[in-house]
Amino acid sequence: MRPLTEEETKTLFTKLANYIGKNLTQLIDRSDEDYCFRLHKDRVFYVSESAMRLAISVARPNLISLGTCFGKFSKTGKFKLHITALDYLAQYAKYKVWIKPNGEMPFLYGNHVVKAHLGRITEDTPEHQGVVVYNMSDIPLGFGVTARSTADTRKLDPTAILVFHQSDVGEYLRDEDTLF
Repeated sequence: MRPLTEEETKTLFTKLANYIGKNLTQLIDRSDEDYCFRLHKDRVFYVSESAMRLAISVARPNLISLGTCFGKFSKTGKFKLHITALDYLAQYAKYKVWIKPNGEMPFLYGNHVVKAHLGRITEDTPEHQGVVVYNMSDIPLGFGVTARSTADTRKLDPTAILVFHQSDVGEYLRDEDTLF
């Protein structure tokens, strides 16, 4: 487990800023304890300083996971957020989308959100912005990227894609062999 390089940190923060904006500083500057990002086997973990110090006593080959896995770097250097980061994304999200009950299952099966399933959307959401997808009971279901801005949404037909699917809580079942 090692600290992120300058380039890795920039890539990670750029991806996170797309979803939580300026709230990114609240992930690092916490009042309860110091937290940091660490890389282990191409995966980025969000871990407290005290837990990290305790993990030093474990040999690297024996260490499987530590803290919360935020995502993974690909071999080309791109960063992909994992669903395990949803709790933090939902807590600090700048833009949100709520979907109707009839749209929950299609989203949880990995489909995009269409306008017919839209319940509410945060005002002034720009196009190609990271959003957290909630059900109407304010339970976070996943996250994605908007296909259209809030202003353009009103003019769309019901079958038009509104949010491109990135990840959802159904991945815990579909991809259980690749997640921790």
